[in-house]
Amino acid sequence: MTPIILSTLNARFIHCALGLRYLYANLQELQAQASIVEFTIDNRPIDIVEKLLKLQPRIIGLGVYIWNAEQTTYVVALLKKLSPQTIVVLGGPEVSFEHGQQPIIALADYVINGAADLEFYRLCADILGGEDASVCGPREKIIQPREFQLSEISLPYTYYSKLDIANRVIYVEASRGCPFKCEFCLSALDKTAWPFDLELFLGEMQKLYDRGVRQFKFVDRTFNLKTATTTRILEFFLQRLDKDLFLHFELIPDHLPQALKELIRRFPEHSLQFEIGIQTFNPEVQRIISRKQDNDKAMDNIRWLREKTHAHLHTDLIAGLPGEDINSFAKGFNQLIALQPHEIQVGILKRLRGAPIIRHTDAYHMVYNPNPPYNVLSTKDIDFATMQSLSRFARYWDLIANSGRFNETLPLILGDDAFNRFMKLSNWLYAVTEQTHAIALSRLFQLIHDALTTEFALGRDIVVDALTKDLNRSNMKGAPGFLNNPHQPQEAGKDPLRKRTQRQTRHRNNPG
Repeated sequence: MTPIILSTLNARFIHCALGLRYLYANLQELQAQASIVEFTIDNRPIDIVEKLLKLQPRIIGLGVYIWNAEQTTYVVALLKKLSPQTIVVLGGPEVSFEHGQQPIIALADYVINGAADLEFYRLCADILGGEDASVCGPREKIIQPREFQLSEISLPYTYYSKLDIANRVIYVEASRGCPFKCEFCLSALDKTAWPFDLELFLGEMQKLYDRGVRQFKFVDRTFNLKTATTTRILEFFLQRLDKDLFLHFELIPDHLPQALKELIRRFPEHSLQFEIGIQTFNPEVQRIISRKQDNDKAMDNIRWLREKTHAHLHTDLIAGLPGEDINSFAKGFNQLIALQPHEIQVGILKRLRGAPIIRHTDAYHMVYNPNPPYNVLSTKDIDFATMQSLSRFARYWDLIANSGRFNETLPLILGDDAFNRFMKLSNWLYAVTEQTHAIALSRLFQLIHDALTTEFALGRDIVVDALTKDLNRSNMKGAPGFLNNPHQPQEAGKDPLRKRTQRQTRHRNNPG
């Protein structure tokens, strides 16, 4: 029997929940009665429930996020059917707002609205101490945590297990919160950014380092906000630099003072990654969403990082922001391409529960998916069909450009008009395949060959030369057909509409 279970459904096995470890670290005398049990969204809800109930918990705390909300709702429904006496406590950003609209909240016993580091302990202590609602009268279902200082909470890093360190991403944070008010982000609700005691934090990093951790992913929203703090952390890791050390930070794009530049230049290749949120280069859109960003400085900093350092640059753009049409997004995409970051993550705007972006819904005709991930479906400036094309563009961009598998071929695709040419490829790929997932790598090579030699009318020798160089760097089993048949593309020349009609005809004639 384990009275308290802390659980969540991670997006992938390599992820582990920093939030659960904060809750566990702050359970005080109840820690001996608690366990962390993690799953992934690929686990079946009924199997998750079986494993949870096998531990005979009195309390189950579940972290709910945009990526696991649907599956967690099924889990809670099954838990309350099979074991109604088990108390289910929810926390996390997905359940901290708009409580009346969510079935999962109706199913659960309690919801902690916001930072639960200390409040979860208080609730568990009350319940396990006998002060349940049946004794003391009804307790409020939606619990508002009391304000606290970061110095009051115990840090969680001791509770990364040997399995975590050997196989999973280790998340750390030197600060919480964000001083900026970008309306698409829940951090817009923060009053400011609060730092942890720096020496205490670095002491914990030393312990992780001594235990063998070499990959540290910082979740701070504004890592380079305070130059003195950033400098101290970078110096700490430079002193411990070895061939396996890898650090991930999220940077404010327009703030890179000389002191930080000098330190960043000292990190060798494969040791440093920066996530840089551009989101939009359109000043009017930035104004609408309350995003303060000096675009010239941001571009100068990305250019400098790309040319003068070994840092890997992961940049972000958001499609579907209020006030931005397809031409504006295309212009911003091409501006970012010209800066040559290693990755451009094209995201479709999501309406996170509680985020201030909702205030623009009527004025900009924002239509959102009612189900997770709450992606925007159309706006005043981008219709549904175009938004669908952008969604496919984002997926194919991940498969081709961000994967790093087509470095030689990508310039042939992008030419001198990156957005429009890649959109052309994206539309062609979908017309031919009608799928954005489960495309075998060898087929993807073949498809790109066929598109470039037909739709783009490029010389076959140039295309095959580029694709062959990319193939030689891959570990792909089996060769694409175009290497064996030098004269005839495998899929080019086929009419996608005709193929679709033939499939539909076959289905009507043979519905079984």
